[in-house]
Amino acid sequence: MIKKILIANRGEIAARVIKTAKKLGIATVAVYSDADRDALHVRMADEAVHIGPAPSNQSYIVIDRIIDAIRQTGADAVHPGYGFLSENPLFAEALEKEGVTFIGPPVNAIHAMGDKITSKKLAAEAGVNTVPGHMGLIEDADEAVKISDSIGYPVMIKASAGGGGKGMRIAWNAQEAREGFQASKNEAKNSFGDDRIFIEKFVTEPRHIEIQVLGDKHGTVLYLGERECSIQRRNQKVIEEAPSPFLDAKTRKAMGEQAVALARAVGYYSAGTVEFIVDGKENKFYFLEMNTRLQVEHPVTELVTGLDLVEQMIRVAAGEKLSFGQDDVKLNGWAVESRLYAEDPYRNFLPSIGRLTRYRPPAEGRTNGGAVIRNDTGVFEGGEISMYYDPMVAKLCTWAPTRLEAVDAMSAALDDFEVEGIGHNLPFLSAVMEHERFREGRLTTAFIAEEFPEGFNGVTADADSARKLAAIAAVVNQTLQNRAVQISGTMDNHRRVVRTDWVATIAGYEFPLGLGASADGAFVKFADGGVSPVNGGWVPGQTHATFVVDGLTMGVKVNLAGTGIRLRWRGIDAVARVRSPRAAELARLMPEKAPPDTSKMLLCPMPGVVTGILVAVGDQVESGQALATVEAMKMENTLRAEKRAIVKSIPVKAGQSLAVDEVIMDFE
Repeated sequence: MIKKILIANRGEIAARVIKTAKKLGIATVAVYSDADRDALHVRMADEAVHIGPAPSNQSYIVIDRIIDAIRQTGADAVHPGYGFLSENPLFAEALEKEGVTFIGPPVNAIHAMGDKITSKKLAAEAGVNTVPGHMGLIEDADEAVKISDSIGYPVMIKASAGGGGKGMRIAWNAQEAREGFQASKNEAKNSFGDDRIFIEKFVTEPRHIEIQVLGDKHGTVLYLGERECSIQRRNQKVIEEAPSPFLDAKTRKAMGEQAVALARAVGYYSAGTVEFIVDGKENKFYFLEMNTRLQVEHPVTELVTGLDLVEQMIRVAAGEKLSFGQDDVKLNGWAVESRLYAEDPYRNFLPSIGRLTRYRPPAEGRTNGGAVIRNDTGVFEGGEISMYYDPMVAKLCTWAPTRLEAVDAMSAALDDFEVEGIGHNLPFLSAVMEHERFREGRLTTAFIAEEFPEGFNGVTADADSARKLAAIAAVVNQTLQNRAVQISGTMDNHRRVVRTDWVATIAGYEFPLGLGASADGAFVKFADGGVSPVNGGWVPGQTHATFVVDGLTMGVKVNLAGTGIRLRWRGIDAVARVRSPRAAELARLMPEKAPPDTSKMLLCPMPGVVTGILVAVGDQVESGQALATVEAMKMENTLRAEKRAIVKSIPVKAGQSLAVDEVIMDFE
C-alpha cells in the first residue's frame, strides 16, 4: 500500500485528499507557494514544502519544483487533484521516471484525452456520439471566422488543452468569432501553456451532463451514474447535482455504456469523467470531452453512491481490484452542490479578493430533517483570498431522499453560511435555489443568461417576504431598545418605557405594527389585523440568527447599518428601519441622497492587471465596443462601452495593477 502521498495542488481539493489519506492511515505532504504559506491544506498535512512564488507558473505547475518536493520528503505517490498538473502527461511521465506512483490514469490516456481534437476522433472511433465541428487546429482569426461561417453560428471556440471554462468563448457572429478566437488563445496560453484552438457547433438548448467512470488496472471499468452541470456562467460550473432531473434509465444506461467504451478504448483506469452535451429538445447526447482526473463536483456522486472516489483512486493506484461491479452501483437519493466563489454578483460576477473577516459554514452532518450537509473548503476565517488562483472558496453540498428536499436543504444551508470581507455569490446561489424553473428541473447551460439577462441585482422581496422580515426587524429593534433602557447613569433615575407601536419599512414596503411578548418569544400585530408569532431571538453582536415566523424557519444574517437593520435571507439584501409613528411620518418627507455620478467613467470592476488598452484619447467609441482588457484570477475580462462617447483621458497603462473602482478611462 502507498505510504506517503504528496498532493500537487492547493486549496479545497488538497484538503479533501488529505482527509481521505488520513482515514486510510497514509502520511501526506502539502506543497505551497508564497501566497499559500498559511493555507489550510498546509496546516492539515503532515509535512509541507515551499515551491516558489505566488504565480502558479512559477510554483504549482513547475514540474521540477514538485519533483524536488518529492525527493525532499520521500513521498512514494502523488495525487494531482484537478487543474494545474493533473492532466499534464509530462508530469505523469516525470513521476514514472522518478519511480513515484501517479494517483491517476495511464500516461497514454492523458495524452489521448487531454487533446480535445484527438479525443473527439477517438470517441468517434469508439462509437461515441460527437458534436459536428472543425477537428483541425486553427492558425489565426481569419481562419477562425471562415470555419465558423462554414459550420454555422453559433459556434463554441475552445482551447484544445482547456478546462474549467478557461479559453472558451461562444460566438454568434463573425466579429465575435474573431474577438473570441484571440481571447481564447490568450487565456489558453496563460493558463495551460498551450494556445491551440478548435471550433465546434454550439447546441442552442444544451444540458451539460457528465458520466463518472472508474476503472482499475485489471480491466474493470464502471460508470457511477451522472451529474447535471447545466447551471454555468462563462462556461464555468456553478451548481451541480446527481442524478440529473432530465435523464431516464434508458438514456442513463446508453450514456454510461458509451463512456465506458471510450475509457476502454484508451486503457483507462482511476477516476475520470466523460462529459456530454445533451440536446434537451431531442434527447440526443454528444461527446464533449473526457477529463482524466477527479472532477470538482465529485462530492455529489459520492453522496448518492456512498463511495469515496479519492479512496478508490488511491486503491487503484496501489494495484487493487475494484471491490464491486456495475450491478452493485446504486443511486440513492439526490445531491446538490453549490460552488461558493469569491466574486461580486452585483458587479457581473467579477472576481473579489481580500481577507475573510468572517467565515462560518453551516454545520456538517445530518440535519434534524434528515438531510446531509457537506462543505469542502480550503480556507478559514482570517485567511486571504488571493488574486493568483481560482476564485472558488468552498463547495457546499446537500443530500436528501428527493430532489426538492435536497434543494430546500441547500437553501437553508446557504442561509446559514456566513462570509464577510470579500464579495461572494451566496445571494445568487440562494436566488437560483428558489427559482421556479430550477426547482422544476428545466435546465440548460443558458439558464443564467436567460433568467438573469441584466445580471444579478439581488432578489426583490415580495409582500410576504417583506412582511416576515419586517416582523424580524421589529423584534431585533425591540431587543436593542430593551438593552438601551438598562444603561445606568441616568441623572434622575428615571426608567424609560419601551414603546410597542412602531412602523417598519423594508424593500419599499411599510408596515405599522405593534409588539407583544409570548411564551415562546414575541408576536407582531400588523395594522391590517394579522398577527405573526416570532420565535427565536437575536442578541447584539450576533451576525446570524434563526427565527421561526408564522411557522417558517428562517436563518437570517443580521447586521446593524447605522440607524437601520440590514437583513439578508434567500438572496434578499435589505435595510429595515423601525421608527416611531411620528419619526416615520417625518422620514417620508426626507429624500434619499443620490449616489455619485460615474456614468462618464470606465471603472475597473475588480482587482486585476490591465492587459490591453484598445482605444486612444480622442476616439469616438460605440455602445458595446471593447475598450480594455483586465486579467484577474486567470480570466481575461473585456470591458466594453455602455454608450456612444468620446475618450477624454486614459490615466492607466497596460501592465498596471488596479484596485476595484480605479478609473481606467474618462469620457467627454
